[in-house]
Amino acid sequence: MADGIINVYKEKGFTSHDVVAKMRGILKQKKIGHTGTLDPDAEGVLPVCLGKATKLCDMLTDKTKTYEAVLLLGMETDTQDTTGTVLNTYPVEAGEEEVKAAVMSFLGHYDQVPPMYSALKVDGKKLYELARAGKEVERKARPVEILDIRIQRMELPRVTITVSCSKGTYIRTLCYDIGKKLGCGGCMESLLRTRVSDFVLEDSLTLSQIEQLRDNGSLGEHILAVDKVFSSYPQLVMKEEFDKLVHNGNPFMRDQAEGEYQISDGPVRVYDSSMEFIGVYEPNGEGSLLKPQKVFLGGSR
Repeated sequence: MADGIINVYKEKGFTSHDVVAKMRGILKQKKIGHTGTLDPDAEGVLPVCLGKATKLCDMLTDKTKTYEAVLLLGMETDTQDTTGTVLNTYPVEAGEEEVKAAVMSFLGHYDQVPPMYSALKVDGKKLYELARAGKEVERKARPVEILDIRIQRMELPRVTITVSCSKGTYIRTLCYDIGKKLGCGGCMESLLRTRVSDFVLEDSLTLSQIEQLRDNGSLGEHILAVDKVFSSYPQLVMKEEFDKLVHNGNPFMRDQAEGEYQISDGPVRVYDSSMEFIGVYEPNGEGSLLKPQKVFLGGSR
């Protein structure tokens, strides 16, 4: 069974779940998960976790993401993108400077109301299921952060923007909100995810490329080992007589491991004495005790 993360290029027309299903067929293993949904019409980076790395899915979902989107001004739809039903059209009277000011005004923190066509749940039901039934419910605004936003091209009524944002940000809704601010409405025409944490578009592989690499025996070269995700963390290696502690997922004392690390350094990568990656540990308040934050050994012992 393969363990690690592979940077998949999700093509248009596939859901994120479709990609996982196809990867299970390609690799002939069940333990596979994705790291954050992309709409079927969206394309781009979708890190897929294999084997023990599925424990990383929630951690990667929380990471910063970067997108390239085309905002179409002058039109509002029920899905906030061009795949939906057109609700209103308006003339676009704003000039380039006004559009630029509106786009840049969203830089930083803002409260975003999630779209009805989303997988968020209200009273146990997914919003898109309610929307398809013709129902609209009140949604609470959620704090999101636009870390960076840049205009790449402006050919009104279209504006191509690059956005880096926090977890939970809907780019469709950002496009809608920009259009609303300009008074002419707006929706998203296309979306390309170019980065998830350190996974970038240039290194992503289509499903057909992954099949080819599997067939020629070189797919392993494109699977990122689990511990590489934490390469910025200091490293500790257990003294052999204390391996059993971490093999059982137990806390341990700082002096039971070797490495240049101070408790004040925060989370740490932990390996046993044979250099098998155990997981991420963190200091337990004061003192020299480290406790497991995420263990990847996976019961192999």
